[in-house]
Amino acid sequence: MIKLGAHQSISGGYSEALKRINNIGGNCLQIFSSSPRGWNFAKPTDDEIKQFLTLNSSLLISPIYFHASYLVNLADDSRIGHMSKLSLISELNIASKLKVKGSIIHLGSYKNEVSSIKYPVLIKNIKEILDKIPKDTFFIIENAGNRKIGQTLEEISQIVKDVDNPRVKICFDTCHLFSNGYRFNDSGELDAFFAKLSKLKINDLIEVWHVNDSRDEFDSGHDRHDNIGEGKIGINEFKTLLNHPKTKKYPFIIETPGFDGNGPDKKNLDILKSLISS
Repeated sequence: MIKLGAHQSISGGYSEALKRINNIGGNCLQIFSSSPRGWNFAKPTDDEIKQFLTLNSSLLISPIYFHASYLVNLADDSRIGHMSKLSLISELNIASKLKVKGSIIHLGSYKNEVSSIKYPVLIKNIKEILDKIPKDTFFIIENAGNRKIGQTLEEISQIVKDVDNPRVKICFDTCHLFSNGYRFNDSGELDAFFAKLSKLKINDLIEVWHVNDSRDEFDSGHDRHDNIGEGKIGINEFKTLLNHPKTKKYPFIIETPGFDGNGPDKKNLDILKSLISS
């Protein structure tokens, strides 16, 4: 059975997110560990953790991922970089307790500073985080858009190589790929994409896909999400991705604005389900 889910709110507690994804027909999940717009470190109680695990023993939502704070910038060598490390170390320790597989992370940006100076900071910070988190959690790099770190496959490959840790994985976002010149109009284009990943030795590191349409044109460099079928990515691209033999094992998670404007919803999931060949 294909794994298809969505990012859901943790308003009311982590367990409420499990109920929300179940109610819209998803079987995997992405959540924030706390507010993504501040340095708010989550501190779930033992009872909250037990409640979450007990509920999920019946709902069987799996896998589950955290999405790291939007403030994270691991190429920063001052306060932001320090807080980014503390945030991710805290989050990934919680992940282990909740049986969340790991955190999906935007690495940040060089902010127009010379990347050759900031790059060693980035690698050092990632290594430090990995040293201070449980061995059963993944550090998942999300490909980026809009002049952020990780826009190209080559850049991601170099980071993975230099960090050199088997717990570093990759999340590919369809909107971000589209904005950076990667698209899958047919299986041949997707085959070529996987061939490139294989050449860069990151083919086996894919952990999860974000499935989002794009409000912006192909290769625009912008990365604004849209609802499935309402954006610039053709519906056939999603059909190709969901039905390709090499993608069957991956979970797919939507981060769409929602047809009612209230976030990832059942209608987006149902459209994707309708594209899956039986």
